[in-house]
Amino acid sequence: MQLIRGLHNIRPEHQRCVATIGNFDGVHVGHRTILEALKQQAFELNAKVCVITFEPQPREYFQGDAAPPRLSSLREKLELLAENHVDQVLCLPFNDRLRSLSADDFVLRALVEGLDIRYLIVGDDFRYGCDRKGDFSHLEMMGERYGFEICDTQTVLMQQGRISSTRIRNALAENEFAEAEHMLGRPFTMIGRVVKGQQLGRTLGFPTANIRVCRRRLPLQGVFAVRTLVDGHRFNAVANLGIRPSVSGVKPLLEVHMLDFKGDLYDRTLRVEFVEKIRDEQKFESLEALRAAIANDIEVARKLFINESP
Repeated sequence: MQLIRGLHNIRPEHQRCVATIGNFDGVHVGHRTILEALKQQAFELNAKVCVITFEPQPREYFQGDAAPPRLSSLREKLELLAENHVDQVLCLPFNDRLRSLSADDFVLRALVEGLDIRYLIVGDDFRYGCDRKGDFSHLEMMGERYGFEICDTQTVLMQQGRISSTRIRNALAENEFAEAEHMLGRPFTMIGRVVKGQQLGRTLGFPTANIRVCRRRLPLQGVFAVRTLVDGHRFNAVANLGIRPSVSGVKPLLEVHMLDFKGDLYDRTLRVEFVEKIRDEQKFESLEALRAAIANDIEVARKLFINESP
């Protein structure tokens, strides 16, 4: 899969494609339904499948830290899109320059002259261009003028509700991991490179793989039973996701203690699948109290994984 960063990096080999536009946060079941429809059109039109997305996401640009927490970082999103056989992603920097483009200019520069699209799927509530003046009817008009077909996204229903990133965030906040997994089509997952930490976990007797979290806000916090993927093998683990108040942490960090694993994970990419929440993150008055809590977390996780076994 090719990543195109900005309109100025579009090349002739990126043209003639079918496309969709959106945040694609989490790349959930609804998103994948759209991608399947695109792939069918790409086959019929002999075109590439392209996803157009934004970095930062528009609500992050306008709302800053008040924006909803992401389900997936840009890296995670790109990996998920590649796994779903997207040919290319056009990632547009959402800034004053982009938002000042008129609706006509956005369509012309990005879709017509840039990507030479033949087919476009967007939601009927999609807005674009300066002051959000562009809408679905404007896209239909531009499609007729420049020769591309525009299609509305088909709403995907589940339990009489629409699958959305908001519903998934709410499920995670309520510790309803099975519901979130159902809507995502997979366990909620975070991916990152293991970095060197303060070695506190090793000092306490519970070495951890530390992963920096590339998000303004976390979609969930606490201590969790998780599964990790290393070299194609899954390992049970316990993870703390948060700011580590017991050691005066400031920046969010994902700390993963692998059960029954020995090896060096530094600089390796780790995929962490969340299974169940054990407890909230909390501040302990001493390292001994923290050590006892971690030991209990591991015991709880082991029992959970035993009960899950067939």
